[in-house]
Amino acid sequence: MLGLEYFTFEAKWSPIFLAFMLLVTAGYFLITGPLSYRLKDSEPVSAGRKTLFVLGMLTMYMAQGGPIDLLGHTMFSFHMVSMAMSYLMATPLLILGIPVWLWRYIDRKNPLKKLGFLARPVVAAVVFNGLFSFYHIPVIHDFVMLNFWVHRLYYILLFITSIMMWWAIIQPIPEKDKTSGLMKMGYIFLNMVLLTPACGLIIFSSEPMYATYSDPNTWAKAMGYCVPGDPSKLLAQFGGPSFFGYLEPGIDQRVGGIIMKFFQEIIFASMLAYVFFHWYKRENKEDDPLPTDLPASNLNQV
Repeated sequence: MLGLEYFTFEAKWSPIFLAFMLLVTAGYFLITGPLSYRLKDSEPVSAGRKTLFVLGMLTMYMAQGGPIDLLGHTMFSFHMVSMAMSYLMATPLLILGIPVWLWRYIDRKNPLKKLGFLARPVVAAVVFNGLFSFYHIPVIHDFVMLNFWVHRLYYILLFITSIMMWWAIIQPIPEKDKTSGLMKMGYIFLNMVLLTPACGLIIFSSEPMYATYSDPNTWAKAMGYCVPGDPSKLLAQFGGPSFFGYLEPGIDQRVGGIIMKFFQEIIFASMLAYVFFHWYKRENKEDDPLPTDLPASNLNQV
């Protein structure tokens, strides 16, 4: 299906990355379980929070190490699915999956506190969306895809900045959540707007922009980083990305832009509704209600 049958288990499932993700998950369960007594103010972690963390790790693995990652090297639409899963889905799940007491411990030990200004809402939004948009400039995208360590470092940077971007919305440490509901709603709108130009450029381009998905030689070299073996053999065997694409490159590119914008709109719209509901509920609670314990004579005078 979609050409996956032509690739080995190693190419489709990235065992080394899978082992790394399993080690991180095991570490999480040790820290929140048997070793939690070593950390100040630790408390039992609910099954729901643990489930969120596992879902976040699973989503990140599927996007960056599973078949979706491989398909993201053959079709631009799957590349955008991978981007959305990694930075719009996995990141908030992981933040919510880590208990508050562990976040407090991390915050106390944080050696990068001097860079805390990067986590300010507007700065975080501009940095993450700016890096994401910069990455999808055609010449930059192809360069990153063709240079293994640049590719890895850029994706790590995107992950870190996505945490900062989501941090301002979720803020897992209650006593540090100083942002009002209205400001959070404005911040969510800002994120929705900042990504629009890049998606618009991709969607409305009249021709394919990325050599990685349209030029056979560039594609083969980029595939060499996720598929073991000689890239020239891939080229000889398949001829190029068109062998796998069920869509013409230009259409595939537009679909990718639409997918990214769709994911972003759905996720941020849901978060906007959540923030609005809780802000409205809190504002109503702050209104002074009519006392219900007054004598009837006093109520008649009110």
